Amino acid sequence: QVRLVESGGGLVQPGGSLRLSCAASGSIRSINTMSWYRQAPGKGRELVAGVTGGASTNYADSVKGRFTISRDNAKNTMYLQMNSLRPEDTAVYYCNANLVSWDHGYGMDYWGKGTLVTVSS
Repeated sequence: QVRLVESGGGLVQPGGSLRLSCAASGSIRSINTMSWYRQAPGKGRELVAGVTGGASTNYADSVKGRFTISRDNAKNTMYLQMNSLRPEDTAVYYCNANLVSWDHGYGMDYWGKGTLVTVSS
């Protein structure tokens, strides 16, 4: 069984910073791409950033230059450093991982339950 657990959300003032973490655990054989998605109130879920096993990254235009995604393969953990936060960054942030488990032997997508980020003065 595989679990993804996010942490690090909270309330921050505009211009502030937060660091999100996503820890994957369980019967994991290998992890391919890990990504952060977010869903703001009344809106659909959108991709924020992704990082491959080889550390190639991609970002939504709205967060380029402000957010940095990274991962620690030894710890099966992904991070999102968020700087210069804006009210429009307010959302539930979800961790996604495409990984191969020992149970299935092929790549599948797994999701965390999300962590709330609120940017407000």
